[in-house]
Amino acid sequence: MISIRRAKPSDAISIGSVHVAAWRSAYPGILPDDFLARLSVPRQAAHYDAAIRSPSTSVFVASASGADVPQGSGSRVVGFVTAGRSRAGEFTCRLAEGEVETLYVLDDWRDRGVGRKLMRAAGGHLAEIGCRSCFLWVLRDNPSRWFYQRLGGKPVAEALIQFAGAKLPQTAFVWDPIEKLLAASPQES
Repeated sequence: MISIRRAKPSDAISIGSVHVAAWRSAYPGILPDDFLARLSVPRQAAHYDAAIRSPSTSVFVASASGADVPQGSGSRVVGFVTAGRSRAGEFTCRLAEGEVETLYVLDDWRDRGVGRKLMRAAGGHLAEIGCRSCFLWVLRDNPSRWFYQRLGGKPVAEALIQFAGAKLPQTAFVWDPIEKLLAASPQES
């Protein structure tokens, strides 16, 4: 069974592990190999611990339990999403009121509705805090960018981001009004 809940500080290590595994899976050939090799679970865990404790960012985790995990192993974090009001940037505030900052799901849990449920949690949270629209940035060469289009996100902007010693093209997807995201990502999918 997959459940979505707000992250707790005790989830930070698991979230950091998902982050590192997802990046190493999604970004070979996009980000330098030495950068991917140097990714650190403890460093990512510290980042997400701060995000969990921050009043400006909300973090939700997808937790697998029951028949979905080996017997006796308890629940396991298999994905997460972070969201909040749009961060200040060159032109991000003009794109939408809310922002999905990160969404990562372990490979073995993709195509099972986990990403949709996490996006629903993020969109629902953003709507609750008064955001009438939301957006996210995705690297243009990310093999999962189609997911956001399937959820009704409209590509509205492109920009270059300086990251890991390279300039990488990214695309912004927008849901305006935010109800488009909520309608495209039913809780049980």
